[in-house]
Amino acid sequence: MNLDKQIAALQADLNAAIHVTYLTGAGVSTPSHIPDYRSKNGIYNGISESPEQILSEETLFHQPAKFHHFVMENMYFPDAKPNIIHKKIAASCNKNGTLITQNVDGLDKKAGNKHVIEFHGDLYNIYCTKCHEKISYNSYKNSYIHEKDQGIIRPGIILYGESINEKILTKSVENIHNSDLVIIAGTSFVVYPFAQLLTYRQAKAKVWVVNNTNISTSNGVPTIIDNAEKVFDKLYI
Repeated sequence: MNLDKQIAALQADLNAAIHVTYLTGAGVSTPSHIPDYRSKNGIYNGISESPEQILSEETLFHQPAKFHHFVMENMYFPDAKPNIIHKKIAASCNKNGTLITQNVDGLDKKAGNKHVIEFHGDLYNIYCTKCHEKISYNSYKNSYIHEKDQGIIRPGIILYGESINEKILTKSVENIHNSDLVIIAGTSFVVYPFAQLLTYRQAKAKVWVVNNTNISTSNGVPTIIDNAEKVFDKLYI
């Protein structure tokens, strides 16, 4: 099936859906000039230590300067703007859907999406680990020490070794279970427990994949192997 026919089939399923859930990853934000993680241009490429070590609670508390330098240099893009994928997904979710995203960049909310579950947290939910006071991005940019109580400041993202918030997990599972259409976009779909969410769908629910490469779930699932930006640009929502 050629690309136009695939998009037409996806459009038909979108039009018929009562509730659609999107599962997205870093590939949705790369058109906004935010690098992904593991590609040749990703933020993990060329680093001397494993990301599991750098982005861990141990590094946050025992080598806070290293942690702060890494996230500031590699993960924060405050001037990034939502792209067509964020905007189309936002329009779809505000009509009859939910987005569950691995992304921590906040662009889905910037696009106006009112139904976003940030599975791995939000870089801009910054707080002091001692007193839990909210800290602005500009303050965190200047220092990782909270002047008021000398607590270490951190972003509210899930670090390696930390568990997903139970409420987030429950809400995500409920949304997948209550959907008649699931669209996976811009993710390698290898990070758990995120990649496990699909197992909670109902047997009759339709699933689509829009990605640059095949993912393990692709067997028997309609898959559009192409640029997600191009695909979403052609969808009417």
